[in-house]
Amino acid sequence: MSQTHFPLDESKLPFKIPKDEKPREKILKLGQKITDRIPAKLRPLTAEDPEYWGLAGLVTDEMADVALKMKVRKPMTLPELVKATGKPAEELEPLLYQMSYVGLLEYNWENERHEKQYLLPMFVPGSAEFFNMQKSQIQDHPEVTAFFERMTFLPLEHITAMVPPGGAGIGMHVIPVEKAIETENQSVDIEHISHWLKKYDGKYAASPCSCRMSRARMGEGCGDDPEDWCIGVGDMADYLVETKKGHYVDYDEVMRILKRAEDNGFVHQITNIDGENKIFAICNCNVNICNALRTSQLFNTPNMSRSAYVAHVTPENCVACGRCVEYCPAGAVKLGQKLCTTHGPVEYPRQELPDKVKWGPEKWDIDYRDKNRINCYDTGTAPCKTACPAHIAVQGYLKMAAQGRYTDALALIKRENPFPAVCGRVCNRRCEDACTRGTVDQAVAIDEVKKFIAQKDLEASTRYIPPINPPSNRGGFEEKIAIIGAGPAGLSCAYYLAEKGYRPTVFEKNKKPGGMLTYGIPSYKLEKDVVEAEIDIIRQMGVEIRCGVEVGKDVTLDALRAQGYKAFYVAIGCQGGRKAGVPGEDAPNVVTAVDFLHKVNEGEKIALNGKIVVVGGGNVAIDVVRSGLRCGASAADMYCLEAREQMPATPAEIAEAEEDGANVHCGWGPKEILTKDGKAVAVVFKRCVSVYDAEGKFAPTYDENDTITVECDHVFLSIGQSIQWGGLLEGSQVELGRGGRAVADALTYQTAQPDVFVGGDVYTGPKFAIDAIAAGKEGAVSIHRFVQPNTSMTIGRNRRDFIQLNKDDLALESYDTTARQTAGMAEDIDYHHSFRDGHLTFTEEQVKKETARCLGCGASVVDPNKCIGCGVCTTKCEFDAIHLFRERPECSTMVRSEDKFKAILPYMIQREFKIRFGKKGD
Repeated sequence: MSQTHFPLDESKLPFKIPKDEKPREKILKLGQKITDRIPAKLRPLTAEDPEYWGLAGLVTDEMADVALKMKVRKPMTLPELVKATGKPAEELEPLLYQMSYVGLLEYNWENERHEKQYLLPMFVPGSAEFFNMQKSQIQDHPEVTAFFERMTFLPLEHITAMVPPGGAGIGMHVIPVEKAIETENQSVDIEHISHWLKKYDGKYAASPCSCRMSRARMGEGCGDDPEDWCIGVGDMADYLVETKKGHYVDYDEVMRILKRAEDNGFVHQITNIDGENKIFAICNCNVNICNALRTSQLFNTPNMSRSAYVAHVTPENCVACGRCVEYCPAGAVKLGQKLCTTHGPVEYPRQELPDKVKWGPEKWDIDYRDKNRINCYDTGTAPCKTACPAHIAVQGYLKMAAQGRYTDALALIKRENPFPAVCGRVCNRRCEDACTRGTVDQAVAIDEVKKFIAQKDLEASTRYIPPINPPSNRGGFEEKIAIIGAGPAGLSCAYYLAEKGYRPTVFEKNKKPGGMLTYGIPSYKLEKDVVEAEIDIIRQMGVEIRCGVEVGKDVTLDALRAQGYKAFYVAIGCQGGRKAGVPGEDAPNVVTAVDFLHKVNEGEKIALNGKIVVVGGGNVAIDVVRSGLRCGASAADMYCLEAREQMPATPAEIAEAEEDGANVHCGWGPKEILTKDGKAVAVVFKRCVSVYDAEGKFAPTYDENDTITVECDHVFLSIGQSIQWGGLLEGSQVELGRGGRAVADALTYQTAQPDVFVGGDVYTGPKFAIDAIAAGKEGAVSIHRFVQPNTSMTIGRNRRDFIQLNKDDLALESYDTTARQTAGMAEDIDYHHSFRDGHLTFTEEQVKKETARCLGCGASVVDPNKCIGCGVCTTKCEFDAIHLFRERPECSTMVRSEDKFKAILPYMIQREFKIRFGKKGD
């Protein structure tokens, strides 16, 4: 095995590593002295070796002279160094400080006289990361970032598979979230963060995370603010402060940092090179950038970092909400199923371990950051979560509602959807279409339960406003972000950016925010105070919404850039209607559906006398038909191309339209609109023979000889929507594709104009509110990554891919046989004619009955071979379903780095014996 299996691709770095044509002899000697890499110990170093070029830019020959007189990790006092170097103290002490400042030395006071000593550390943990603790040094000498990366890889590639539990004094060691093990009476002191904080009582300093800063300089940042995530203790605290790498913090501030780390899903780690009586730092690590976690994750050797604990799920408590999956740094927990198949319980695979088999690059996982974000086992999980575009934890909020935890349920929904009250009324309910219960009798009335829960969001006293939780120890982020369009996509993007610590500004050309929620959906389906209440929460989170401002007309993108805006999320929707391209459609009483509904929802008094004809078969056409009847039409007929079973409108919407008095005619397309005195008086329709071609593309064909003429007084065209870009994109590089839609990356939504992102209907074409909401959240993820310097747009990103379990292969046992509950209608509302919403909400009793019908399909499943025992999952579970158990006490064995081979050799021999003579499959 050699480093060529995973070399540093210097061509991909955003900087050039300086290489001396004639290397400096003293730096070569120093690099060889400090390195832990066996090949570099056994041969002369060259200018190509990171041990050389990592030191060369910061370490002078004079510094090297002093360091070469020292032994690695053997502290020396100033008088001892004066004697060893022959330099006078007044000359030597400033030089030692400079060596410490750049990161070549550290300090030690742990001696009988408590006298300051200087220490030449290892490369890692040690000088390679100390070199990366000052932003200015990284900027001036970016090669130190690659140096740090190499020194956490090259010394380990040959040895990781042979490292015993506990890490053998190499690198860092996971220490679990304390509250996850506080009831574990088998735990030992060194497994508790509180033990180490008490040991170094009052001696703490917070410093920047060298991994976060160095990875960002290499173009692979994670978007976190790097400040203060690393807590130096004892001597290290003084060293950090004196060398201007950090600042003192008290115990309470340390606890706040630790809590903030847990909230963000970061892993606590302690240094592991000084045995069980000493550490010098507690780090809060993001797996997307952490070089310490990388050692176990990339090499697939969890012994390198895991704690003594393993997470286990209690299936009967688990509701497959996916929170543990989303935050597990090691990818050890994924969503599976709880129900048995006809062949018995599902057997889930386990990660192979190196303890009994040969281990080489073919066993590594170079793409671990992405693979650890896979949500689901191939056998699938709960269909409701899978089918929902926003992947809301349906099973979870149903369980909470069943327990009467309505505010908790609301909070759980809003982790994926800031508009639960809206969606409880107008969602197209793909979760219900997929519901496993539907294979038994009828699907669970998921949206009705959501609507009940979301009632709390409509009352100011019980609204749920999520906590602002930025991955930063300095408060929120200052970068200005502009969101153009206050529809569901734009407002959702604003919501999730605000939750992340931003204060975005939303620009909306209409008088009110909400987009199609406000101007497209009639009030008898969605009362406007419902929309306003949920938007008000977004305002309370710090989002500014400026209405009556059309970007591209009143202000340009360039003008906003000049005002300091760093990124733009364009989500203006499809605000225009499409014409049919037939004679007579320019008559004044021929109106597009979008224009008609906008006027109705804006409150304009519209009186329709006589008969209306609506062309189209989608839900928007249904809205026009029903609104037309409410505006006074004496009759309403709807004509569409599709057969009844192929209509885009949902069966429930069609049924309600017919109950209101509308007539639905299928299989007809417009041929001509007849006019008299300039006004439309009839529509000629032709028989539609087929709607789609052999490849499934929309390509209607007609029998031109089979026609009907339908008299009317008004015609409404609901055959599609268009995007009205206006001057918004003038001067930009944004490309437009089919239907005038913006072209963007399918994962990041970034356009050809790097600071412009798009989402919702301007990218996908007309879809549903829940699709726009899901897109808005992803837009927020991308924009956060974009505006934070040198952050990767894709690495370690949750792709949100879910797989539905096989509903045809289930062995269902007993279940609640209660029939599906139905919400009533308000008796004081004439819901066939009124614009008020007459639909009632479930009663609490109905909620109890309906939630009991859920079969509880999904559950999280932990692979104990991948679990590193950090306990992050336990902090995210709200159902008491996942806990840590002390199953690997040997992983708490801490040894000094100098003694590592005393630990490695016996384990290595034992492992080799197992490989050669062990039974296959053991």
